[in-house]
Amino acid sequence: GVVTTGGPATCTLDECAAAPCGGAQSCNDPNPAYNSQHDFVCTCVVNAALMAVDKPAICTLDECAATPCAMGQVCMDSTPTPLLTGDFTCTCTNGIVAVGGSAVCDFDECSTMPCGAQTCSDPAQAANSLQDYVCTCPGGTPSATGAVARCARDECDDTPCSTGQTCNDPTPTLPSTGDYTCTCGNGVQSVGGPAVCDLNECLAIPCGTGQTCADPNSAITSQHDFTCTCNSDGALVQTNGPALCEHNECTGTPCAAGLSCNDPDRHPGSTGD
Repeated sequence: GVVTTGGPATCTLDECAAAPCGGAQSCNDPNPAYNSQHDFVCTCVVNAALMAVDKPAICTLDECAATPCAMGQVCMDSTPTPLLTGDFTCTCTNGIVAVGGSAVCDFDECSTMPCGAQTCSDPAQAANSLQDYVCTCPGGTPSATGAVARCARDECDDTPCSTGQTCNDPTPTLPSTGDYTCTCGNGVQSVGGPAVCDLNECLAIPCGTGQTCADPNSAITSQHDFTCTCNSDGALVQTNGPALCEHNECTGTPCAAGLSCNDPDRHPGSTGD
């Protein structure tokens, strides 16, 4: 019924009269004396901090929006409400759950046996995995953090040398370093692995002159299996010593001129017959 002359009338209108906010919210129109300006405000009854202009407010609050859980944890608010109720949950990667705050993700890193046969201890089981577990060798030393320790050991315990060779570890109180030695019976030595005991027994000239020496196993430790063969007769052979070769005493022309010489048995060495 408001009337004006010479122009549009100013019709007072409280926008809240139409109940635009719905239930459980209060409505306020700051300018009810003017035409509808869509400036009404809806405020949640249970939480006045939740409001909206020109539309109903959202009267639910996801508490996870404030990132209340520690890094790496999963937050879930299964019952969003208009108020902070503290019923959100924080879940660790290992499944441990806490309500209303960050979880304490207890985890014993030693449970996965990272040290093998060594002693394992985790000084911070009440924290997320920090790779701070300690591996300790038998006897208590040495130890290593976040890794398997290098324990002192005699490398010869593994019998790394070939049969017949002597093993020696000069640093048995230190971790394995590959500095052990393998020594052959003939003195040939190797570091960090079996020795190759090459020995040609003929190098010592065991057959003397007039004979040929052969060692069939020169790549093996001395076996005293060399052979001596007479140059004058290849059928005369001796193992592990000089052969007894025939000797023709007439070779030296022992008879006077015009006489013939005959050696009936040609024994090894001069016999004067």
